[in-house]
Amino acid sequence: MHIASPAPSTPPTATVQLSRVLAVGSLVALIVLCLAWELWLAPLRPGGSWLALKVLPLCLPMAGLLKNRMYTYRWVSLVVWLYFIEGVVRAWGDKAPGNYLALAEVVLCLCLFAACLLHVRTRQRNAPAPAVEAQAAAPTVS
Repeated sequence: MHIASPAPSTPPTATVQLSRVLAVGSLVALIVLCLAWELWLAPLRPGGSWLALKVLPLCLPMAGLLKNRMYTYRWVSLVVWLYFIEGVVRAWGDKAPGNYLALAEVVLCLCLFAACLLHVRTRQRNAPAPAVEAQAAAPTVS
């Protein structure tokens, strides 16, 4: 039995590759920042805080981003707003150095969102048209 291989995919554009690097980089930076913040730099309690567990949901999409899965980029662009909200609240409600770390969290969240948005839009724009639409658009010879 012969199984047909899928059609070769087009190589990713420079914009797709750049957005992927930015998304993965900002996600890793966000994970490192949140861990360092809650364990060493400015924990809520001396010696560390259980709030460091907030990085666990950030670790889940790493495999999908590295495998370039469109669905992962879409839902990460929604989940990142929870961390953005936390950063904004703590930036205006915390004292130094916690408020500076919160501002860094806000910036990383914005970078991650922009990278995911750019990635999804670029891949959708470069996606081949579905076969049904391509056939309907093709002129018929009578």
